[in-house]
Formats: sequence, C-alpha cells, structure tokens
Amino acid sequence: MSQLIDKNLAYTFYCSPFIKRLFEADQDLEQKSLEHINHPFSRQEMESWLNSRQILDEASLNQSLRKLRQYVVANIILRDLNKLGDLDEVLVSITALAEITLIQAHQFHFNYLKTIHGSPIGLNGEEQQLSIVGMGKLGGEELNVSSDIDLIFAYPEEGDTEGKEPISNQSFFIKLSKKIISSLNDITEDGFVFRVDMQLRPFGSESQITCSYQMLEDYYQKYGREWERYAWVKGRVIAGPRIELNKIIDPFVYRRYLDYGALNSMRDLKSQIQNDVKKRGIQENIKLGRGGIRKVEFIAQVYQLIRGGQDKALKLKSLLPTLKLLETKNLLSTEAVKSLTEAYRFLRNLEHRLQYIEDKQTQELPKSDEGKSRVAKSMQYEDWNLFYRDLEIHRAKIELYFDEVFKEAIKDEDSPQLNMAKALWHGTLKLEDALQYLESLGFKLPSETYQVLDGLKHSSRYIHLPESSRQRFDLLMPLIINEVSLTSASYATLIRMISVLESICRRASYLAMLTENPSALKILIKLSEAGPWLSQYLVQHPILIDELLDINHFYTKPDFAEIKARLQKDLLDARDDIEHQMNVMRNIKHATIFKLAALEVIGDVSVENLSDYLTELADLLIEETLDLVWSYMYSEQIDLPKFAVIAYGKFGGKEMSYTSDLDVVFIYDDERDGMAEKYARFAQRINSWLNTYTSSGVLYEIDLALRPDGASGLLVSSINAFRDYQSKRAWTWEHQAITRARFCAGDKEIGNQFEKIRFNILNAPRDINQLKKDVVEMREKMVEKHKVDHHYFDLKQDRGGIIDIEFIVQYFVLAFSASYKELTHNIGNIGLLNLFSKKNLIEVEMAEKLIDAYRLYRSLQHQLGLEAKLDGKVILSEVDHYPMEVISIWKELFKD
Repeated sequence: MSQLIDKNLAYTFYCSPFIKRLFEADQDLEQKSLEHINHPFSRQEMESWLNSRQILDEASLNQSLRKLRQYVVANIILRDLNKLGDLDEVLVSITALAEITLIQAHQFHFNYLKTIHGSPIGLNGEEQQLSIVGMGKLGGEELNVSSDIDLIFAYPEEGDTEGKEPISNQSFFIKLSKKIISSLNDITEDGFVFRVDMQLRPFGSESQITCSYQMLEDYYQKYGREWERYAWVKGRVIAGPRIELNKIIDPFVYRRYLDYGALNSMRDLKSQIQNDVKKRGIQENIKLGRGGIRKVEFIAQVYQLIRGGQDKALKLKSLLPTLKLLETKNLLSTEAVKSLTEAYRFLRNLEHRLQYIEDKQTQELPKSDEGKSRVAKSMQYEDWNLFYRDLEIHRAKIELYFDEVFKEAIKDEDSPQLNMAKALWHGTLKLEDALQYLESLGFKLPSETYQVLDGLKHSSRYIHLPESSRQRFDLLMPLIINEVSLTSASYATLIRMISVLESICRRASYLAMLTENPSALKILIKLSEAGPWLSQYLVQHPILIDELLDINHFYTKPDFAEIKARLQKDLLDARDDIEHQMNVMRNIKHATIFKLAALEVIGDVSVENLSDYLTELADLLIEETLDLVWSYMYSEQIDLPKFAVIAYGKFGGKEMSYTSDLDVVFIYDDERDGMAEKYARFAQRINSWLNTYTSSGVLYEIDLALRPDGASGLLVSSINAFRDYQSKRAWTWEHQAITRARFCAGDKEIGNQFEKIRFNILNAPRDINQLKKDVVEMREKMVEKHKVDHHYFDLKQDRGGIIDIEFIVQYFVLAFSASYKELTHNIGNIGLLNLFSKKNLIEVEMAEKLIDAYRLYRSLQHQLGLEAKLDGKVILSEVDHYPMEVISIWKELFKD
C-alpha cells in the first residue's frame, strides 16, 4: 500500500508541482488528503468542516476558507490525476466549494455589519438581503479548479439601515460586497480561495460594486448589450433573493419570439474574440483559440438565446445537459452532440491539468519540452505527439459544427443577376433599365412592379426601421425579387411577400431568421405564391414565421400525440392566467393549420386526409377546452363532468376546411339537483372560450342552431330530452343532419348513449315516398333563398353542387339503414357512396360520377380558401360537366 501511495504521489507530484509544494509545506494536509483519497469532499463535509472551526473574527474566517480550499483542491487533484474521479466530480466539488465559501463569507460579514449599522430596511419595512449572482462557469456549475469566479451583486430596494450608525442600503451593501470579495480574493500566507472578477456588472469597473434591482433593470433596458445577454444565460443566484431578480433579467436575456438576431450578435462576439486571440498571439489557447471550449459554449448558448423565450426547457445553466436537450429537440444531430460532448470533456480535462501544474488560471498549452511531457502524461498519453494528434481531432470537430451553426446563410454574392437586383432595389438603375430588367426576369407588369418596389423603398415603414433591421431588409429584397420572378404569378406573389414583410419588419429577429435561413425564405415565397389566404394568415399571426424553421414538418403528417403533449405542457406553464391559456390554444391551432396548409401546397396530401387532420385538431382543442373550463368554474367538483359535445355538419362528417366553423350540440346526463343549471353555465362558458377574440384571434366560431328546437331550445340538453326530441318531434332535415353527427369530446359513456340514439333513429323504418318528398322540399326551400349567378358556379349552393350530393347520401342512409346496418357508420360521403354501390342501392357508374364531382368540388373549395375567395364560387368552365351530371342523377333518384 505504501509503495502504491508513493508511486501515485510520484506521478501526482510530477503532474502537479503545486500540490507537491503544498504537501511539503503542510505534512498534516498531506496525511489527511491521503486518508480522504478514496472519496470526494461532499457539500455536507465542507459545511461541517467550516462549522467545526472557531470563526470569531475576519482573520479566522479568511484562514478557515483558505484551509478548506486546500483540502478540497488537494482531494480533487489526487483523485482526478489517479483516475479515482472524473470530470463531473471535479466540476461538482469545485462549484460546491465556491458556493459554500461565498455563502459563509456573506453570512459572517452581513451579521458583523448589522452590529454596527443595523439591518438594511426596504420600503416595506422588511430586512433586505444581498443577491449574489454567479456568472460564467460558476453560474453553470462547471467551475475550473483554478478559475476566477464572475459575480454580480444586487439588492432589492433603496432605503436606510436601522442602527446606532445608520447608513444607506447602498452603502451597507457596498461595504458587504467589498468584504466578501476580500475574504475570497485576497492573498494571505494561506493563499487565496477564489479570484473574484466583477467586470460583468452594469457599466463594468467604472460603476459601483453593487446596485439596486431598479438600477439593474434600468441599465439592461437602456444600455444592455448583446454580449451581456450571452453572459446572463449562465447567470444563477447563489445566495439571497432570486425570484424578483429573475423577473428583471429574464426578459432581457430571452425574447418572447424566436430570436435569430442572436446569431449575428454572437458572430460579432466571436470575431472580437478571434481578433483578440490574434492580437495577443494565443492561438494555442484551448478556451479561446481554434476549436476551443468557448466555441462549444457558443453553439449551445446561441440556441438558448434564439429559442429560450418560447421554450423554457432550454433555460439551462450547464453546458452538457443543454447539448443533450438540443439533441432531444432535434436542434443538433446525435452525431454532433456526441462529438461536441467528447471534445468538451477532453478540453475541460486538459484545462484542469494545465491548471494543476501551478494552480494558475491558464488555458495555454506549454511551450517547453518539460511542460509538454507533463501535460501528455497527465492526460494518459505516452508522448506529446500522440496527445496533440487527438487534441487536433477534437478541435477540428468543434470547428466543423461551429461553422455549420454560425455559417453566413445569405452573403453579398457577386452574381450578375443578384447585383442587378441590388441595383434595382437601391435605385441606382435608370428607369428604362429597371423596367427592362424586370421584364427580362419574367414580370408581366414591369411598370407596376417597379412602382410597388419604389413605393416600399420610400415608405415610412421602411425609412423608420432601425439601421440593423434596414440592413437585413436590404439584404433580403434583392433575393426576394429574384426568387419571386421564378413563380407562376410573380406580381401577385411579390405583393403578398411585401405584405408579410411589412407585418414582421419591426421584429428584427424575423428579418434575421429569413436572412439566416434561405430555405425558409424560399418556402415563404412558395406559400405566398399559392394564394393570398396563407400570406394574410401570416400577416394576422406573424408568430407563425417561427414555423418556417423546421422545413421537414411541411412534408410530414402531423403528430397529434406530440401536439397534444406540447399543448398540455404550455397550458400548464400558463396556469392561473386565463387569457394566456386562451392564447396558447389559439397559437397551437394557428401553427397547426399553417403547417397543414403548407403541407397541401408543397407536400402531398389528399383533400380527405387534410379534412381528417383539421377535424382531429378541432377534437383535440375541444377536449382541452372542456377540461380547462370545468376546472376554472367548478374546481371544488371532484367528479368529472357528465357532459359531451356532439359534432354535426362538416365537423361531424370530418370534412372540415381551414375556415370551417363548428356545428355542435351539448348534452349532459346528470340528474342530481342543480346540475342542469351548472351544465347550462358550463356550456355558455365553453361557447365563450371558443368564440372570444384575444390578441391571438378566435379559436373557433361555434354554431348551435342544430340543437333540439333550434334557437328557441336550451343551450344544453339532457340525454333523455335529446332522445325524446329525436324520436318524437324532430323534422326529417334534423334526421338528415344526424347522419353526419358523432361524439367528439367529453364523457365517453354519454358518447356511447348518443351513438345508440343515432343508430336507432337511422334504423327506423320510413315511408320512402314521404322521405323523398321531405328531402326535395327542404332542398327547394334552400334554393329559393339562394341567388343564382349565371356566370359562376356556387360549389355548395347551386343545383348540381355539394348540397345536392350530400342530400342524396343522406337520403340513402335514412331510406336503407333499416335493411343495411353498416350504412349508419359515419364514414364520410365518399365512403358511403362507395358502400351504396357495393350494396347495389345505386349503380356503380352513378356513384363514381357523384364521387368524382364531390372530390372536384372539395378540392376547388380548398383552392378558393387559399385564394381567400370566401364566396365559394368558381367560373363555370372549372366544373365542366359535373353539375349537369349531378342534376341528372338527382332527377333520376327523386323523379317520383
């Protein structure tokens, strides 16, 4: 054992002359360190050791803190160099030491100053406490063994102390802060605890060492710079109040929207660091140099700055967990995270071994042969060349992924085409040349196009943009001109793109995102080309620009399980804030509809599938609405509501479009006293929740006209009343409506009861002739109220249109379900028409004609929606012979 210890110590002393001198100066320290070598110092052991010391004055405090540091650092070096501990252990141990010594120094000096000046009192009459914020690696809980600690001090409020020698709160906390720094930073015969760096405080070394929360807030609102946002990503309150301080700092660090301006800011910061490295000749610095630690930190933190405002999960302080989370969220590839993690661990281990040599804060590789040999052996390599080869591999991987993340997406290219577009946008082309150039690009209205661009360039909206935003705007416009010229309707597409840009240009982050992501810009142009509805939707909801980031989801089916999970998480984060929760639901709906519309435009999805997706989204949002509204209204109610929502019309038949309202009926099954009134109020609140306009718009327009007795009926019906109405008093048209009805949300047992009622209604034997008469009469009433435009065809209302086909389907269901039970299944109009032909209820050719017409009409409806044409009319030539075929079939079926 003795030989083993001697051997280990010889190796340790070779790698760390510092610890050799430490042990030579203090034999007791060496003995106790060797006794403790088999386990690391825990936080509890550190605290217990300090508590056992007789700390009576400042001198004994400072000595105790330094002695503790010697024990802990010696333990770290012994265990790390001899492979008894790992990087994670080192980071935990040294961070715990920093926190414990900070807290101990703070508590001692706070109590001492109170004996002289009394407690610092705020406006509320309560004692004030100092907030100690750890920045950098201390905030990230990943300190170096010989690291500086970056601190910021702040206190809640101005005021005065209450004591024999009263002073202002500011004076009190300045004295306290200076004392804390002295106890850690000053070098005595026992060394130091941690070097303290205060450069990150507001106004740096030129300012007071501590400030009030109000001053902190004013500074970051007025003067806060981008690099300070980066620094505060790791900012963590070590001691004192934290909630109010975090409320001040969080909005400064994290934007409410996706902040792609952070990329450019961090590029500038990177350039400043690289210039400094070059100037100081420290290219071999493993922190700041090529492929260094700082670049791994930049990669992680730029994603945090960009997305942390929207995704609170990304507000982590430590780097390695952040990298892992970025992999989970598909922001970095598995391969990238693996390579960056391995490289970061390698460099951090190397950093520690460089610092073990002389207990100095250094990241510079040695130049002497002896220094190189020492580092190679401490890193478990036979010689320097083998070590340096692996170091270069890790550096190269960091550079690769760093360049990938921070690549300049849109640059000032020198292509003749782009240079002409720049000249056009900047107004340096003669009018004749400009018009000729636009015509050569394919703009059919060159003069009008020039006027639009010139008007934009001289508009107050553009002129009054901040300089950085105007530069990005100028970078985008030539590219947009070129890309738009390739579309089928270049002038109209340009108008729509300008409309979108005008709606987002005051958010510099969105302009930055489009300049950073040319693929996103191309998708936006393609969506604008599809029609005005999508671009208007973006203008109304600019936050949807964020959805352009992940292009892949425009080509994949929506994952409603993932959408539901995200919705529930966001609703939980917004708990106790009704309006915020309303906006969460609306934003999820807008984002999903936008993705679906994009899927239709650039992906591959049928009209039927699209309607299914829109219906599933509505079902999900209705279900969540029921849960939320009930919890707000009747939180004392233990039982879940015996309440269900029944979907009718296009919602019931799963044939929704982008702008469909929801035809619904509310049903309950609860005979307890007072519950009818509760469910009535519940139904009203649901209606209000869905219909209310918030800053994010409306969730759904709700139509309740199909409830029993229509507008004169109750808002919500008991299941028994609904059954009684449908079996005894309902009109034929109401039975037609129930062919497309289905349970969509709420109590499943009520849903089962509804399905039985529906089945019984549809299976009831009917007089076929009377049924035909009722269906025809109802259709005639609708035609009488409808004005015919002989130049256009109304896809829904005109004879031979959608309503005729739907009525035909409903007639067959009501006429023949008694004989063919499967006709009661709510499988959509196309599915039912196919089923009718299989059962020989209708000729195959006739069914196929109706299906072809219905598919065409539905497809044209969706196209009209994208074109923002809400009248539902198309030119007669677009529907060709289909209306006449449908009319012919109608006459054949209802001729009697």
